Amino acid sequence: MADWLMAIILGLVEGLTEFIPVSSTGHLLLLGHFLGFESTGKTFEIVIQLGALLAIISVYFKRLWTLATRWPFDPDARRFLIGLLVAFAPAVVIGVFAYDFIKTVLFETPLVICIALIIGGILLLLLDKMKKVPTYLEVDRYPLRVYFLIGLFQCLAMVPGVS
Repeated sequence: MADWLMAIILGLVEGLTEFIPVSSTGHLLLLGHFLGFESTGKTFEIVIQLGALLAIISVYFKRLWTLATRWPFDPDARRFLIGLLVAFAPAVVIGVFAYDFIKTVLFETPLVICIALIIGGILLLLLDKMKKVPTYLEVDRYPLRVYFLIGLFQCLAMVPGVS
């Protein structure tokens, strides 16, 4: 199959799976594997998700701009940015120490991705049935411990098929 046709197919899969509760990365990597599509360092799979990132930035641009311009003198903005850094820290640590494993095992093993998709799907079904009562209503009011826990759980998204 021609590379351009594979790129179109992969683009369609990315577009259809990005904003629904399934792993677009997992589906993209699996489909690429089964189509025999190879991109150096998974560059294509990462760049193709740029559209989703730009969409998120455009939706939250006003809030992000407010944070970027107000953090030096607004304690609430500063606290939220600190919370984001606390949430980001676990991914940095795990990413630094497990980079080779993530790149060579998790992103290159279809069986791992399939298992993650199945377990993730089961968890989504179970969690959907649970009664949930929100503890916090404003993301910028979370205790730092909650930001850290969110960051730890977000590290699961390093496994394609989970995110």
